[in-house]
Amino acid sequence: MRTLISVLNKTGENAIDVVVSSLKALLGEPSDSYGIATPTPCGEKEADASQSQCAKSKTAVGYTIPKTPAEDETQPAKLDNSMLVFAGRIYSPARTVSATGFVANKLRKDPFKAAEAFLDQVEGDFGFIITEPNRLIAGRDPMGVQPLYYGDNSSVAAIATNREALWAMDIEKPQSFPPGNLAFITCSGCKFKPVKTLVYVEPKPINMQEAAATLQKLLEGSVRKRVQGLKEVAVAFSGGLDSSVIAFLVKKLGIGVHLIHVSLKNQIEIETAKAAAEQLGLPLHVRLFGEDYIEKVVAKVVQIIEEPDPVKAAIGVPFYWTAETTAELGLKVLLAGQGADELFGGYQRYINDYLRHGEETVRKKMFDDVIRLPESNIERDVKICNCQNIELRLPFASYRIAEFAIRLPIELKLEKKTVSQRKLILRNVAKKMGLPPSITEKPKKAVQYSTGVNGALKKIAKNHKQTIREYIDTLFLRENDAAGEK
Repeated sequence: MRTLISVLNKTGENAIDVVVSSLKALLGEPSDSYGIATPTPCGEKEADASQSQCAKSKTAVGYTIPKTPAEDETQPAKLDNSMLVFAGRIYSPARTVSATGFVANKLRKDPFKAAEAFLDQVEGDFGFIITEPNRLIAGRDPMGVQPLYYGDNSSVAAIATNREALWAMDIEKPQSFPPGNLAFITCSGCKFKPVKTLVYVEPKPINMQEAAATLQKLLEGSVRKRVQGLKEVAVAFSGGLDSSVIAFLVKKLGIGVHLIHVSLKNQIEIETAKAAAEQLGLPLHVRLFGEDYIEKVVAKVVQIIEEPDPVKAAIGVPFYWTAETTAELGLKVLLAGQGADELFGGYQRYINDYLRHGEETVRKKMFDDVIRLPESNIERDVKICNCQNIELRLPFASYRIAEFAIRLPIELKLEKKTVSQRKLILRNVAKKMGLPPSITEKPKKAVQYSTGVNGALKKIAKNHKQTIREYIDTLFLRENDAAGEK
């Protein structure tokens, strides 16, 4: 299921009407259809079906049905007095049934207690919604990989996997659902209960050798879980540290690896990526684009990511190309290195804070960035992949790896000098695994700069006599207006 929507009508009127209207606003393909379910099931309906065929209900859930559903995308499951819908992936524990069936078995007896236990014990990238006659219960994975949003107005409260579904209900400011939380939504409001969330703690004394050995085991385990059952997989590849570590570990497991490198033409990093792929002994698929292609793609990206953020748009363009190339190769799963910079100190601003304000300040800022990771990076990239029917899996965005990274002493991540390396522990792990110095010592360069996209966007905005921010704002308003006219 690419889109889930669950609605509670506060006025006691029919929630099904609201769900159907929202679903119709979202459907972009004539071949798409949708399903509707209530605590008393009303069955699946095609996109042009009349909502009057369903019985009246104060609560309802809707879900889009892609033309080619993913393996785990099944219909809702009926519990004792409620309806369950699930989106995402479960990595462990192992299961023999669909993800929805697995979750339903776990939650069938007591949705409240079981949902809490499920969120605490199961590893995966997921969101789930339980629709009861008078309330909604929802949960999101602890790292926030599966997008999920919530909001309300005077007449309805709702949860959905994208903002547009909530905007269609006149919920003006949808909020990102806090990772690792359960939500209980009634006519009285929305209450959150933290179940499995990251907390700021003091560093644990550990030396580099021991820490690197532990991190390597955690990374190996995370990658293994995210490729289990696959014969081949794509990796978003810059030729740098993060993507090379992932590619190396996948190859070590005997899984076919396709490296994807995208860029504008004539960029220096293209040759760097080619050299790194050759050293790893892996096939590299290079897709190069002209600046004239950006204007069309950035408009799509702004609509997909559902916000007029210039930085996110600039990063989203090359990621859109990566997802598009993955789909063209006939692959279904893309691995990427998101999260490594926040967890292990990949940004120059961390060095600046370290030098100016000291260890405690930079540790807190890095922790805050990890907490904000879903909103700052992950939601954008997952939604871009979803639009190409590609599943994005992020080995660094593992709760166990994040817990470990938060407890690390800062000196295992950063050198306290102006010109220095960053992500020291991850570089150490890469060296121990046998990656060459050209990869382990390569400085980080943000994708919007290494691909040339940021500079091209500046030119395009200037041609429109606008700043990049003004240009992206204009695109956002234009695309939203176009969507509203569907």
